Amino acid sequence: MSIPLESVPFSDLLRQPAETTERLAHTRAVRLRRRDAADLVLMSADRATAEGEMVDLTARLLAAAVRRDPDLVRDLLPAVLPWARFLPPADAKQMADEFVSIAEAAASIGNTAAVSQLVTEWRHTAEIHADPDLHRVLSAPSADDFGPVARPAGE
Repeated sequence: MSIPLESVPFSDLLRQPAETTERLAHTRAVRLRRRDAADLVLMSADRATAEGEMVDLTARLLAAAVRRDPDLVRDLLPAVLPWARFLPPADAKQMADEFVSIAEAAASIGNTAAVSQLVTEWRHTAEIHADPDLHRVLSAPSADDFGPVARPAGE
């Protein structure tokens, strides 16, 4: 569960930098809302270091626990991610194995984006398994070749 951040317009930081940064004395971080780009998060360097160390420790502890009991994560994932209950047993095992491996690797480089991506991909897989009609359509063999796919813009 994530803790909600205090949210202010990015322009507050530009117009009132001292007042905006002072908010950090009362909250873990401040979300800077931007109109034409992704929001930013402002937090103290000490806090960012501490949170990074906690993520690293948690990933390493999880990996050590799984080495001792390989079924541990697979058994606990549905309690943490209820949608994982829609995954067939083989997929649940694969997700648990990938999660531990990716979490440990991501913590070692200090970038958890790969963990977020993995969870998003598996959540979408669970959504497909949860909807019988969608699952039937997506798992049916395709008789047609739909032709070449255009290269995405910007590549």
